[in-house]
This record gives sequence, C-alpha cells and structure tokens, in this order.
Amino acid sequence: MTKISAYIDASSYAHSVCDHAAWVAGRMGGSVEVLHVLGRRDMHGDGGDLSGALDMDARDTLLAELSAMDEQKAKLAQKRGRLILDQAKKRLEGAGVASVTTKLRIGDLVETVHDQETSADLIVIGKRGEAAAFASQHLGSNLERVVRASSKPVLVAARAFKPISRILIAYDGGPSVSRAINFLAGAGTGFSGLEVSLLKIGQCTDDATARVEQAAQQLRSAGYQVETRIVPGHPETVIADAVANQGFDLLVMGAYGHSRIRTLMIGSTTTELMRSCKVPVVLFR
Repeated sequence: MTKISAYIDASSYAHSVCDHAAWVAGRMGGSVEVLHVLGRRDMHGDGGDLSGALDMDARDTLLAELSAMDEQKAKLAQKRGRLILDQAKKRLEGAGVASVTTKLRIGDLVETVHDQETSADLIVIGKRGEAAAFASQHLGSNLERVVRASSKPVLVAARAFKPISRILIAYDGGPSVSRAINFLAGAGTGFSGLEVSLLKIGQCTDDATARVEQAAQQLRSAGYQVETRIVPGHPETVIADAVANQGFDLLVMGAYGHSRIRTLMIGSTTTELMRSCKVPVVLFR
C-alpha cells in the first residue's frame, strides 16, 4: 500500500495539503500519515540573557519565572499541534481516506522528513508556511531544503485543491524526470485515464523526438492519454505559460538539478516555476 506523508502547520495551506494527500490516496489506495513539527522556537524562548546587572537573588527569581513561562509555552504549543493534527485527520477521513495516522514531532522539519521518509512513497507539503509572505510570493523557508534533502517525490500543494485531470510533465530527458515517468507508470490503474502532456523545451531534433516519444509510450502502456510537444524558448517562460493558459491542473518536473551555489548566482528554474505556477507541483530529485 502506498504511504503518503503530509506535513502541515497552522497556515492556510494545511487544508490544501490534506486535500491533495486525500486525492493521491484515493487514486492509489494509500494511507496518509499527517505530521506537525514543532521547532525549538515553538517550545522555548529565544535564549537571550534578560538578567542584565541584577543581583543573584533577583536573577534566580527571574530565571525561575522564565523557566515556568517556557514550560507553559511548550505545553500550549503541543496542545495546539495536537488540535491541528486532529482537524487534519477528520478532514482526511471525511474525504474517504480509510487509514489516517498522526504524529507530533519536536525538532527540525528537514531532519524529520529525512528520518520519516524511509517508510513513505510520497511527501506532501504546502508551498508556504505560517511565516511566509503571500504578497511577495515568498516560498516557505524550508521548502527547498526539504526537496533537496528528500529522496522521495515531493508534492507541493497549491493554496487550494482543484480536481486534477490534466498533467503537464516538463520533460528534459534527465534522470530526475525519468524517475517521474517511472513513478507514474508504476502507479497501476490509479492515475490511468488522466491526460498527460510531455513538454520538452529545445530544438525539435530527431533525437529529441525519439526520446520524448519513448517516454510517452511508457505512459500510454500504463493507461495514460499522452500528447507530446517540443517547443523552443526559455523553460521558465514556456512552462509557466502552458500551465497558465492551457488548462493543466498539475505540473511534474525534475527539481534543483544544480548546486545551491549556482542557484544563488543565476537563480533556479524550479523555484521560479513554483512561485509563478498556481497549480500543485510534483518534484523529483
């Protein structure tokens, strides 16, 4: 049985993450484990020294009060986290997912994903968390770290779930997108019947045509309706335009094919497409 790990917080993306996870679980007959990770700041104060030039007795009194406040903050954070998980479980069960479990973890999100992903087939996470700014289209601060660190495909949920019937695969012939093709082809009949478009950016050479057609045939054999296109231009522009104007509901692509240093210098196609596209994106490393 397919296992989906869904990571949520208290942001508006939590419901969307659950709805996307429920859609995959319904298609593949899978289970969903919902995780909420409490960071160190959620559990403790910032660790600053507030005692200043106080004498020993006053300092001891203050430290005792700060310790009590930290303990109360930790208890409230855990209570809040359990309420978030309980609501998510009810939403998933209401969507028809038969097997739903929840887990509250304390620590770093990326470390938690690394620890938990060995038993998961797919990770679902929101495009932004509680602290990200919607107006400036900021992505969540942990999103790239999670995708780069994970060996499993990551479904980045859009702000709201919409029914998915048409999938765009940004095909570059590389190993990451080959993993995507294999994943979809190996999903059994769960996703069969969906329309898939393989879009390759570049010149329409005989070799490019042959490679795209080979991938398309693999998906057709698994029950997908597949069309292929080879279009010249810049990937960010061509792919974003296709998603925005041609009715695609899901984008599938390889992720972060270059180092962080190169990304800092010239930017990242992956990051730019996640910012600009309003549909969920499945990323393969």
